[in-house]
Amino acid sequence: MLTDTFGLSHLWAQSDIVIKLVAFTLVVMSVASWYLIAVRTTRQLRARRFDSAVEGFWSAASLDEGLRRVSQVAPDSPFEALARQGAAAAEHLRRHTAADTLGGKLDADEFVTRALRKSIALSTAQLESGLTVLASIGSTAPFVGLFGTVWGIYHALIGISTSGAATLDKVAGPVGEALIMTAFGLFVAIPAVLAYNTFTRANRLELSELDAFAHDLLAWFTTGTRLASAPAEQAPRAVTPAAAAKLAGAA
Repeated sequence: MLTDTFGLSHLWAQSDIVIKLVAFTLVVMSVASWYLIAVRTTRQLRARRFDSAVEGFWSAASLDEGLRRVSQVAPDSPFEALARQGAAAAEHLRRHTAADTLGGKLDADEFVTRALRKSIALSTAQLESGLTVLASIGSTAPFVGLFGTVWGIYHALIGISTSGAATLDKVAGPVGEALIMTAFGLFVAIPAVLAYNTFTRANRLELSELDAFAHDLLAWFTTGTRLASAPAEQAPRAVTPAAAAKLAGAA
């Protein structure tokens, strides 16, 4: 039977150096992809504790206590780095500048803002590490497998023309073996693409939370209070066309 004669072992035995290099490349790409998926998944599971770390920071009685809580709940996290960077910038300003004047306060705002932006930039680079590799694997693996298929079919057709036998059993086996390379390329690419999309969305949500935390830190370090969102009943209401007409008439 063809299934007994042809298969992966037969493809590997009769393949040349090009097919073996293609297969080896796909194996390396698959191992790298699943390694990054495992590392990023572990980090995402740890990231679930970041919300409680932020709440613990704001519920602390002092800055030192808040930093200690963040370090305990989310050590080596972007939120801990952001809080410590902002605290270090505020402490530097307190020691080396006098903020009794309006100009001094404006300089303090700018200095703390730059420190927080630098921390967010470094955290963004760390969050995006490995995603380029996943994107590259997801976009190139199908073409690598397709190249192996085209090369395999080319050699299969050469072998058929040399033997002079163009029957169905002589054509279907070698061509079917060559198509395995395309399937292997898709097997490598699909998990990488799905993982890239998932991690990109998770990073976008985490960076939005980090940006909100940075705004709260900036307000606290410069004014001594945390920004609070207005209640829904106190939110400004939209001006209706009738009210706008009355206002225009009154003017």
